[in-house]
Parts: sequence; structure tokens; C-alpha cells
Amino acid sequence: MMKSKKAIIFGIKGTKLSISEKSLLKNFNPWGIILFDRNIKNIYQVKKLINQIRSVTKNKKFPIIIDQEGGKVSRLKNIINLEHFDQQTFGNLYKRNKKNFNFVYQKYIDMTSFFLNDMGININTVPVLDIVRKNTHKVIGSRSFSNNKHIVNELGQLCIKFYKKNNIATVMKHIPGHGLADKDSHHSMPIVQASKKKLFNNDFYPFKKNKPFFAMTAHVLFKSFDLKNTVTHSKILITNVIRKKLGFKGILISDDISMKSLNLTLEKNAIMAIQSGCNLVLHCNGNIKEMKRLIKVIPNIDNFTRKKTSDFYKFLR
Repeated sequence: MMKSKKAIIFGIKGTKLSISEKSLLKNFNPWGIILFDRNIKNIYQVKKLINQIRSVTKNKKFPIIIDQEGGKVSRLKNIINLEHFDQQTFGNLYKRNKKNFNFVYQKYIDMTSFFLNDMGININTVPVLDIVRKNTHKVIGSRSFSNNKHIVNELGQLCIKFYKKNNIATVMKHIPGHGLADKDSHHSMPIVQASKKKLFNNDFYPFKKNKPFFAMTAHVLFKSFDLKNTVTHSKILITNVIRKKLGFKGILISDDISMKSLNLTLEKNAIMAIQSGCNLVLHCNGNIKEMKRLIKVIPNIDNFTRKKTSDFYKFLR
């Protein structure tokens, strides 16, 4: 039987676990750990860190997540330079030459997966399925495959498929769409005025077609659905749109609850995300004081998440 897990994913501060981080992992068992540039010096150091995490948690399949999109979001930059390989580059290649695209994109994902598997990372937070527009904030920009919903959808499916072949689970984001946001949700709340019909026909489209293990919410307020709450805090959007209309049946993860788009206290941001329908909350900055505050209020994962986590472990072989 799976040991009880807290419904939270934490970032950690450095290149090895601190005494406080070890204690938190051992005593409270968060669902997973996400790694960033600050945690990655070289392959051997990352292997040692991940072995340390799995030793403390006594779980060989403990979820280790990375945000390795390529382009400007390249957490492996100290190991391999993938900064020229953003999703926009692949989208443009697809439009020019589909045959070449398929070969190059699969080789790119095979190479990325080789490094992830070698270090023990089992989840990558890709693909970005946001549809870029003229007024899309640069926080998305070249992270998007295209302004064409069909290209975004098709390349998203290939991304999930190629990583799955390499035994890496994926997280589509930012569900149900961040492309119409003209603000950076790290710093303020983006508000989208578009009609329901326009959203379902365009921005939401790729998220209905793609079926990875995980999805990450957009900290975006869609006024045609919910006048008060961003997606992460909207039971209306999570239940009626993400679960029912888009048919997402996997584990739903909030985007980072430290981001300024969410304007409650840290604890209330976390609790409201869970109460609204997120299965897991994400806390990235590695601030141990905040982590200790959050672990006191975060519930254990529910039966749905427990079952889906078990399915994920089986996938890992």
C-alpha cells in the first residue's frame, strides 16, 4: 500500500538537501520535488541529490520533476546547451518541412530524455500548449509552438508521445490556456475578456486533444467563466471546463502558488487551490520557512490522486 503523501510539490534551495529539507521529506512525505537551475551543477551532483531524496523518502520511484522546455526555460543549461531549441523553433520547422521536423524533434526529445533518465528525473513539465498571439506576454512568447491551434495540438501530441516512449511523464500547461494573457502571472493577475465560444474554439482546443498524465493550471482569470477567480482557484473552470468539457482525467497541478497572480496568503492560496479541484499544489522557491508553514495546512492526497499516482509508478516500470 502506498504511504500517505502530502498533496504538494516542493522546490528545494540548493545542490544538496539541507538538514531541514531532509526532515521535512522524511516526516511529511510531499508528493514530489521539482528541480531548477539552482539545483543543477553537473550530472554527478544531480544524481547524488536525487539518490539522497529517494533514500530519505524510501521510494525508488519518488517523483522528481523538471521544467526543461528548451529555449529560455532550460534548467539543464549547466549540463547541455538547449537554449536554441524552443518550441517556436520546432513549430517553424514543422511548417517548413514536416519530414525533417519529425526526425529532428524526436532526436531532440530522445537526447533530452537520455539526460533526464540518467539522472533519475521522471517528469518533465512540457508541452506548453498555449497559443501565441500578437498581444501574448513575452513570458510565453517563444515557448509556444505556434499561433495555429492545429499545429500546437499536433506538436503537443508528438511531444507527449516521444517522452512517453522514453519513460518520461509529461505535464501539459497552462491549462486551459495562457495565450490571450497580456500580463506575466508571476507578477500580476492576467484577465482575459474573450467569449466562451472563442476560448473553446481556439485556446482551449489543444488541451482537449492531449492526454498526458499531468496538467498544470494557468493563473489566469477568464471573465466569461468566473468574475473573481483565476483558473487555479476556480471550481467552475476546473470542474466544468477542465474536467467535463476538456475531459482531462489525470492529476491536475497548480502553477506555483507563490506567484503574484494569486493574491491571498500563501496558505490560503494552497488551500483554495485544493478546494477548487487541483490535486496537487506547486511551491517552487525552496524557502524552508514557507515550506514548513504549508506542510501544516496541506492535506494528504485523495483517493483519486493516490490511484493516478499508482498508475504513474506502474508506467515507470
